[in-house]
Amino acid sequence: MRYNLLPKEGTFYKANLHTHSTITDGKLTPEQIKEEYKKQGYSIVAYTDHEIMIPHNDLTDDTFLAITAAEASVKKETPATEKAAIEKTYHFCLYAKDKTKTVYPIFTEKKVPAPHTRALLTEEMLQTDYSFDYDIESVNKAIALCNEQGFLVSYNHPVWSLQNYTDYANLKGVWGIECYNHGSWISGRPDTVVPFDDLLRQGERVFPLATDDAHTIRDMFGGFVMIKATALEYDTIMTALEKGDFYASTGPQIHELYLEDDVLHVSCSPAVEIMITTADRYTPSTRGYNRLHTEADINLSLCKKFAEDELAHTDMKPYFRVTVRDEHGNCAYTRPYFWDEFQK
Repeated sequence: MRYNLLPKEGTFYKANLHTHSTITDGKLTPEQIKEEYKKQGYSIVAYTDHEIMIPHNDLTDDTFLAITAAEASVKKETPATEKAAIEKTYHFCLYAKDKTKTVYPIFTEKKVPAPHTRALLTEEMLQTDYSFDYDIESVNKAIALCNEQGFLVSYNHPVWSLQNYTDYANLKGVWGIECYNHGSWISGRPDTVVPFDDLLRQGERVFPLATDDAHTIRDMFGGFVMIKATALEYDTIMTALEKGDFYASTGPQIHELYLEDDVLHVSCSPAVEIMITTADRYTPSTRGYNRLHTEADINLSLCKKFAEDELAHTDMKPYFRVTVRDEHGNCAYTRPYFWDEFQK
């Protein structure tokens, strides 16, 4: 039986899911952001200004979609004698599944960053005053509330945030995690896939993201996601994101991905390596050896057998995911595919 891991029907739409405008601390207006991203072939931008959600549905047209979103944070406060630069912090992007949303459930006006931003506060915002602390129970409660009220929640740039395994190990309910953040990479604190795999190995069905976290032109066009959907319409795109019908990338493209009789077929842009990562140490790959691949067939029957025999008595949920790496070291990451998805 054939399972299309990326939808067979539809179009790939290029998206940046983390952007800051002049509404908070960005240097470009929402209109300028749209213009610059469209020049580079993007069809979708999520406007994720700090601590406030301002819809930009007026920018949506037949060739561009603005996603209503915001970035919220909570810090681990340090003594007044210490500098804020050493404070650990959780940052989450909240993506509204309903484009008409004008406030998110964990909003508080106390965090709105600047006077010019505070001028945009509405009565609905002022009536929402949520407070959560830097502890896992409080953070998970906030994530759950956002999920309940129609938001996808991403966990952002853990490396830049000075966080480690003890901070994210017990996160529950996040939809996505940044494996690449271009702003963090530029600033010398590059994110990795380690937190992504750590959460997967604990059973969290979380998806990989590559984003820009753009504040200036310099921050743009480094990380993106390619969303496969049947139309460039808000509800359709948000459904595709929620289902995981996309891949994250810093360069390579994945054209086709399907599983048939335990053989994984990958079709992609020229790559030096196509690698499978699993919940264990089983990592089959196809390396170029002085040539570039544009497709590969990788037998995962041993991977499946190990999952059935060795992991059945553990709490680990066996999965596989695909990484495509090009000759410049850029990577594309698929979402995890859990073996129990193919038993339904």
